[in-house]
Amino acid sequence: MDAQTALSPSVDSKTKFVGTLVLLGAPGAGKGTQAKAICARYGIPQMSTGDLLRDNIARRTELGAKAKVFMDHGELVPDQLVEDMLAARVVGGADTDRGFILDGFPRTLPQAEWLDGFLDEWTAQHGEGRSYRPVVINVVVSYNELLRRLTGRRSCPTCGRIYNVYLQPPRVADVCDVDGSKLVTRPDDSEEVISERLRVYERQTLPLTDYYRAQGRLHEIDGDRDAATVAADILNLIEHGDRL
Repeated sequence: MDAQTALSPSVDSKTKFVGTLVLLGAPGAGKGTQAKAICARYGIPQMSTGDLLRDNIARRTELGAKAKVFMDHGELVPDQLVEDMLAARVVGGADTDRGFILDGFPRTLPQAEWLDGFLDEWTAQHGEGRSYRPVVINVVVSYNELLRRLTGRRSCPTCGRIYNVYLQPPRVADVCDVDGSKLVTRPDDSEEVISERLRVYERQTLPLTDYYRAQGRLHEIDGDRDAATVAADILNLIEHGDRL
């Protein structure tokens, strides 16, 4: 299936049961882009831990207040709070019956084990013969390509526009197309910082991929290709995969 065919809306795409999709992939793998394509096609929500935290804090929920204490002290929010927020979003959402996408969760093996238990309970209550056990899509991008995507980022200090010197360069080197400001490299985009982030991600994710692979739920997609081709493969998996 080519990218154009996969991205074309189907008649029943907004009524299809999709279930739970977990997107794994290193920083720069393009998970956010792919999540948006899936959401647009099937009309299911995307959930990330960052969005859940910001939403609960903005709405001043009890969970948000507890999380804010940790965040204000520069500490990681405990797993239980994040898990409680996710459970509340799934159970209380009017848009979760046909499925949802998880981006950035789970990050650890204990989180994955909690998620399975929660989704088994959700399936027992609302599955109607269908399973919410996650299909896990790992967008695999080579180390050199990740470095190219991440170290190539440049930003305009005036308007905030983001460029990539390799993939989306400005018309004039190092100059913003919009206001002519000199583009800058953020400290977080240095090769040293990015290399460490990638090493940390690999250490964190290896137990997760082993866990889901052993259960036959891990699907690896070659993320070195252009976004449309990657999207075509992912949507083809959702349409024709064993579980879906």
